[in-house]
Amino acid sequence: MEIKKFLEIVNFVEKLKNTFRHSFTSSGRQESVAEHCYRTAIMACLIIDEFPEANAEKLIKMCLIHDLGKAFVGDIPAFEKTESDEEKEKQSLNSWLKTLPKPYDDEMINLYEDFVELSSLEAKICKALDNLEALIQHNQAPLSTWIPLEYDLQLTYGNDKVAFSDYLTRLREEVCNDSIKKINNNNH
Repeated sequence: MEIKKFLEIVNFVEKLKNTFRHSFTSSGRQESVAEHCYRTAIMACLIIDEFPEANAEKLIKMCLIHDLGKAFVGDIPAFEKTESDEEKEKQSLNSWLKTLPKPYDDEMINLYEDFVELSSLEAKICKALDNLEALIQHNQAPLSTWIPLEYDLQLTYGNDKVAFSDYLTRLREEVCNDSIKKINNNNH
C-alpha cells in the first residue's frame, strides 16, 4: 500500500479513540469505541478454540472493524438506535471503504456486510461478543454510571445473539450472574 494512503487510513481510524460509547470503564471514565473493538477482538482470540470450524483471522478482523462506522456517526446506544441511524452508519462506512486500495476495499466491505447480515458463523460470534463485551464492561463500571433501564438490559441484552452456541449461552449466563451480584451488592 502506498505510504500516504496508509497514513491517511490510520489517521482516520484514530477517530475511534475519540468516539465515546455509552459505557464507562472500571475507573469511571467513558469508554472509547476503539477500546470496545480491541477487547472484542481479544475475546475472539480467547474463545476461538470453542469454534474449530470458524476462521479465526476473519473473526478477529471482523471484531476489529465492526464499529468502524461510528467514526462517522458517533456511538448511539443500542436502546436508542433506529433503522435510520443504522442505515446512515452503513452508507457512510461503505462510501469510505470504497476509497480504500484493492484488495482492502472489498475485504472490509464484505466483512462489514457479513457482520450486519449475520450471514456467517464468524459474524454470529462477532455480534455475540460485541453484545457480551458491552455487558461485561457495564459490570466493571461503577453502578452509579448505569441508567435505570440498564438494570433490566443487563439481564436480557444479547440473549438472542448467543442462542446459537451452548458455550456463548453459558458465558452469557455467567455475565448475567455477575450483573445480579453487582445489583444486589449495591442494594445492601
